[in-house]
Amino acid sequence: MFTVQDIQQIENHGLTEEKVNAQIKLMKSGTAYSNLIEAASIGNGILRKNKQQELDCIDFFDGKREQITVVKFVPASGAATRMFKFLFQFLNEFDPKKQTIESYTEKNKDVSVFLEGLEKFPFYEAVRGEVLEITPGFDGLSLGEQGLLFVKTMLDPDQLNYSFYPKGLLPFHKYDSHISTAFKEHLFESIMYASSNNKANLHFTISEVHQAMFEKELELIKEPIENETKTKFNVSFSYQSKSTDTVAVTSKDELYRTEEGELLFRPSGHGALVENLNTLDFDLIFIKNIDNIVVLEQNFEISNCKKMLAGILLQIQTQAFKYLKKLDDETISEDEVHNIELFVINRINVELNEAYKSYPLKEKISYLHKKLNRPIRVCGMVKNEGEPGGGPFWVKDNHGEVSLQIVEFAQIDIENQSQKNIVDHATHFNPTDLVCAVKDYKGHKFDLTKYVDPNAAFMTIKSQNGTDIKALELPGLWNGTMAFWNTIFVEIPVETFHPVKTVNDLLKPAHQV
Repeated sequence: MFTVQDIQQIENHGLTEEKVNAQIKLMKSGTAYSNLIEAASIGNGILRKNKQQELDCIDFFDGKREQITVVKFVPASGAATRMFKFLFQFLNEFDPKKQTIESYTEKNKDVSVFLEGLEKFPFYEAVRGEVLEITPGFDGLSLGEQGLLFVKTMLDPDQLNYSFYPKGLLPFHKYDSHISTAFKEHLFESIMYASSNNKANLHFTISEVHQAMFEKELELIKEPIENETKTKFNVSFSYQSKSTDTVAVTSKDELYRTEEGELLFRPSGHGALVENLNTLDFDLIFIKNIDNIVVLEQNFEISNCKKMLAGILLQIQTQAFKYLKKLDDETISEDEVHNIELFVINRINVELNEAYKSYPLKEKISYLHKKLNRPIRVCGMVKNEGEPGGGPFWVKDNHGEVSLQIVEFAQIDIENQSQKNIVDHATHFNPTDLVCAVKDYKGHKFDLTKYVDPNAAFMTIKSQNGTDIKALELPGLWNGTMAFWNTIFVEIPVETFHPVKTVNDLLKPAHQV
């Protein structure tokens, strides 16, 4: 039962009692696992293009580029805290008076890699300068004392406080003339594929607490990049709506309350960003995570992959639009309907339901129209080399419909041996590299909230002040939230995937000039 104060709190969040009760019901009953039929593979749900075909797709995109509107959508709300997890552990555990740095790093390889690569980090000079101001005798200290002081200066809230920074605004790459953030690199990258008519549109989803920091960085870099590249930048920001938050319950399915007696609402994962995506009115939307960005000199080949994906999408969309217009024509023949069937099956990976063959022509036309007239996404997939993350699978839903989906690991019942076997034989995984088309054949924007599978939500257990709570994650942006889109998977090189999950990833060749 909600109190009067609870109801006020719920309404202040932009939620309703009905929605919150539905969240609680779902957490009590438990979310359903995905029903994997088989892993998608080359020739079975994943396209592989040869070199000439790649070039043809790139040319097709370049030929259309100046006639369409394009935006790059970058989820960038994450703070950098998790990047430094092992360094916080180092600060808590290492005592230079009780042990040597050599004995500590022997058992803590991440710290060893960090300290050995120290001078290669893009923030090295800035942190060292700060350290020397505070401790002029720094160079005379033992290696362990130096390492401890360096890390403390970098992470301490009263000093550089890097763990509070959004990932996008940390020093990411070191060039001869300057240090670049991931945010800045995304502006440069957008010119290569996500721009048209000398204009680049970018939309970053950020945390509200970081907005002033992003705007300050934009003010510093925008004009110089515009002058250098002869490109105008339209950069916008949004943050996850509070109305997408989910209420927390304890492991005993009771409402969790704070010390003040209030309900606890938590952000419900990146699936909530469909609301942000839905506000964008562009012909083509590229989606790429903030931390998956390489140094400029290595970016040209990666950008060609993006153009190839966009070319594939525009080719598919062009044909789909022609067929949709034919389906509107009352004089369409059975042969033409059959050609559209083949396109739906072979090009956009839709399995027709078992009853389809027995439908009269009029019903077949209606069925195909519904299947074709949907948002389209073309997703790059890389060979699975042990990286964590979701992957491409054929999945059967509650209505018996089989479709291509990106499935996160948390959605899979890994205790079920048959499901585990499917996962074990998966050949590719999802690097979050998408191109999307969100308008129909008449030029109207789709309402993306109507293409979400609410059953693809999943639950995680979190700790809140020592209490285990259930946290409901909405269907992820590129898995359950896009469940009813038309989906094409395309193999792309693993070299396109270079995320920065820990600070040591910045030492990898893709992030070194």
